[in-house]
Amino acid sequence: MFVRSHPQMMNHHGSGFWAQMEETIHVWRERMRARRELAQWTDRDLHDIGVSRSDIINETEKPFWRA
Repeated sequence: MFVRSHPQMMNHHGSGFWAQMEETIHVWRERMRARRELAQWTDRDLHDIGVSRSDIINETEKPFWRA
C-alpha cells in the first residue's frame, strides 16, 4: 500500500507545541486567579479603580478560556 504524505498533514508540533500548551495553561490559571481575587475586592476598592460591581460579576462569570 502506498501512502502519500502531504507536508501540511505531517506532525510539526515538536517541542514548540508543548511550549505553547504550557503558556496557554499558564494564561488560563492566571485568569482564574485574577478573577477570584477581583471577586474578593470591596466596593470601595472597586470605586478607587473605577470599576463597578457589575463589571466584576461579568468578568468573574466568564469561563477561564475567555479573555
